[in-house]
Amino acid sequence: MLHFDHHTQSFYTDLKPHRLEDVAEPNLYRDIFPYDQFPKISFTHERVPTFIPEETWITDTTFRDGQQARAPYTVEQIVELYKFMHRLAGPRGLVRASEFFLYSRKDREAVEKCLALGYEYPQVTGWIRPVKEDFRLVKEIGLKETGILTSCSDYHIFLKLQRTRKQALEMYLDTVKAALDEGIIPRCHLEDITRADIEGFVTPFVAELMSLAEQYEVPVKIRMCDTLGFGVPYVGAQLPRSVAKVVYCLRREAGVPPEWLEWHGHNDFHKVLVNATTAWLHGCCAANGTFLSIGERTGNPPIEGLIVEHAMLWGETEGVDYSVITEMADYYRAEIGQSIDPRCPLVGRDFNMTRAGIHADGLLKNEEIYNPFDTDNILGRPIRIGLTDKSGVAGVLGWIQRRYDLPEDVAKNDPRIVQINNWIQSLYEAGRVPAMSDEEMDTTVHEVFGDVQRRPETL
Repeated sequence: MLHFDHHTQSFYTDLKPHRLEDVAEPNLYRDIFPYDQFPKISFTHERVPTFIPEETWITDTTFRDGQQARAPYTVEQIVELYKFMHRLAGPRGLVRASEFFLYSRKDREAVEKCLALGYEYPQVTGWIRPVKEDFRLVKEIGLKETGILTSCSDYHIFLKLQRTRKQALEMYLDTVKAALDEGIIPRCHLEDITRADIEGFVTPFVAELMSLAEQYEVPVKIRMCDTLGFGVPYVGAQLPRSVAKVVYCLRREAGVPPEWLEWHGHNDFHKVLVNATTAWLHGCCAANGTFLSIGERTGNPPIEGLIVEHAMLWGETEGVDYSVITEMADYYRAEIGQSIDPRCPLVGRDFNMTRAGIHADGLLKNEEIYNPFDTDNILGRPIRIGLTDKSGVAGVLGWIQRRYDLPEDVAKNDPRIVQINNWIQSLYEAGRVPAMSDEEMDTTVHEVFGDVQRRPETL
């Protein structure tokens, strides 16, 4: 039957999922994943169309996957981070949901305190194993949705679970039915999907899940888990590594509505953010991430990066306070004790700092020359200038101007600016290595300029 796709302005026919291939031996795709070499990226002439959903959003796994990569957060830290997330969600739910462990007393206490805040967004959801007994935890705490681990590659089905594809499918369907019988929305986590047999197992399995959703008249959500970061965003890349084609197959062949699809990536090969964006652009409404990209092994898409990526693609979301990104990072440093790479985009201390004299000179003329956007107004992050022997008189002047109220006629050739620059140069000629500290500079500025006033925002 023909359908007209308004997104692509073209007709298409219904595609039926392949039947389950209950193979005797696992398909490990040894030509793509040789293990004794780097994994390979294969291509074909086939392309899939861009398909942008009417609405896209972000989901969070800071308190689930994120806690598998660091010391567990305290209950108080979880509640504060959840409050940051709520402010980033805004009234439209840009951050739509957040998932939590439920196994320990501390886990459940954190969930209860977050629920008590009464926020609509992000929705609190759970995560459990594919075991019926775990639903008791979800029911007891009153959650409406939970993630369920449903590993889908033969690496996991044969080598970890020691089952056949048919046995795994039956176990997963049995667990999903148990969730639906309890009135809980299941979110199936298709672990290791970028090494899975998409046609032989994944689409037949997901098609069965869609049949259950129709039978129970309840959503069955699908999380595509790029567990080892094998996904690639390249046009023409082949399955199972092609993010676009994985999304396309689940949407077109298995019949999953875009709003039930979610991408969950890892950063093993530095593609975690672009892969999430690729999923958005090919029919997946939700991209899953964590604060600061903290997640198991190499981490997940950074929530702060997804927030900005979403704004660049579709504009700023009404009601979202983007300066929360800076507050969140400061909270991690000051209260949690989490180190953040100074060069990390958006949240690193040096994100919008320059130490090059030629850059500082450009900033003095017009800050747009070397600042990607109004970081002060949007993120609450004014431009910073760091001083070294490479900064020159332009760097010295820029640093002082941003920290002190100087007369307008003070320029690069002012003798006092030259004096301070010569002093800095002499320190480095004598063997200094570290950048100049704010405290050193404050002392010298007062010695040279006298009773000059600090700007209030720098106190």
